[in-house]
Amino acid sequence: MGNNNSFFRKKKFHLDTSGAHHLNKTLGAFDLTMLGVGAVVGAGIFILPGQVASVIAGPGIIFSFIIAGLACCLAALCYSEFASKLPIAGSAYTYSYHVFGEGIAWILGWSLLLEYGLAVAAVASGWASYVKSLLAGFSLHIPEAISGSYNPDKGTYFDLLAFIIIIVIGILLSLGIKESTRVNNVMVLLKVAVVILFIVVGVFYVKPDNWTPFLPFGFSGVITGASMVFFAYIGFDAVSTASEEVKNPQRNMPIGIISSLAICTLLYIVLSAVLTGIVPYADLEGISAPVAFALQAIGQNWFAGLLSLGAIVGMTTVILVMSYGGTRLLFAMGRDGLLPESFAKLGKRNTPVRNTLIFAIAMGLVAGVIPLAQLAELINIGTLFAFSMVSLGIFFLRRNKDLPQTGFKTPLYPFVPALSFLLCVYLILNLSAITWISFAIWFVVGLAVYFVYGRRHSVLNK
Repeated sequence: MGNNNSFFRKKKFHLDTSGAHHLNKTLGAFDLTMLGVGAVVGAGIFILPGQVASVIAGPGIIFSFIIAGLACCLAALCYSEFASKLPIAGSAYTYSYHVFGEGIAWILGWSLLLEYGLAVAAVASGWASYVKSLLAGFSLHIPEAISGSYNPDKGTYFDLLAFIIIIVIGILLSLGIKESTRVNNVMVLLKVAVVILFIVVGVFYVKPDNWTPFLPFGFSGVITGASMVFFAYIGFDAVSTASEEVKNPQRNMPIGIISSLAICTLLYIVLSAVLTGIVPYADLEGISAPVAFALQAIGQNWFAGLLSLGAIVGMTTVILVMSYGGTRLLFAMGRDGLLPESFAKLGKRNTPVRNTLIFAIAMGLVAGVIPLAQLAELINIGTLFAFSMVSLGIFFLRRNKDLPQTGFKTPLYPFVPALSFLLCVYLILNLSAITWISFAIWFVVGLAVYFVYGRRHSVLNK
């Protein structure tokens, strides 16, 4: 097929896993569930509930988490059908390549690189802040110049801790996915235990009066809150990048995606209820660590320290899973020729060592130099765009008879994918103008890279 219609040329489905560019199948349903919880439950659960409840949603933040969780759950059902029928590395990028065509797939892959890359860098910055405060408790201090992102006015030039954690995670991923998932599973169980412990301890200090009024900012506050807390759910789609490394993906992919999302949604809702029950929502305004603040308010100072440790562990797993998602996406795009083929080259342990280390160094430098607080919404828009396209893709998937017709099917078709698409678009429309402008710039740069390099080097062009 020539260059004239290259933008819409589609890949043919085949599962030849004998070549040099294929990954080992080592992951089960439990590993996938832990990857999902590892990606989703991070800084968001310890920070967002207090920030959003205090000035936007009040105790009604519980509904905000339910609405955002519902949008993710609908998208998760659509992801599960794709992951079951197309168990190939690359997540939404790969799915789009089969149902929409090369150009749309490239745009989605480019958007996901933004999501995974910025998420790794942003969470690493948060991780470094928690570690610095923990070290300060032991009277240990990082030299000012290397203690934060580039800000000469404050005397900071490079965030060394953020850089180091990303490099360490990159080295761990290079050793092999089985080894990485073992470390991830232990850390996920630890951080979930900390969250459950907070709920169990805190529930005895809940005062129902603190839930009145339940919707102080009206239902519009709940909806705005849902757009903001959506950030807390980002990451479950990284599970779908593992498709090619999963044993029995038709069964295990849907279990991993849906169960991890269900666990995270339940934890968010219950923690938010307990938090706003312990402390009046208005008292949480401007508090950067609201969960620790609530524990101090009820005299549980020892547990506030433990919670900081739980947050550090939690953010470590987010960095690990989002780095994993980014490297597998680079692997898939390199294998297809849209990026240099060296990105798909596998090392002795059957992992894409080169692209893993390039991704780690690049994101480590971004985390070290650029203050990323203002870019959080960019992560949201990249993710929501991918969710909306996957939801829309189900309609094309069902009509494509060249693709497998067995495996998991999204229930209540066509209602679920249609509602998922509309909800994601609605949440995108609630994001700020500066986010749209920044995303448009990234979008245009991506198209330039595709037309200059990807279109000519694509495997489908040969």
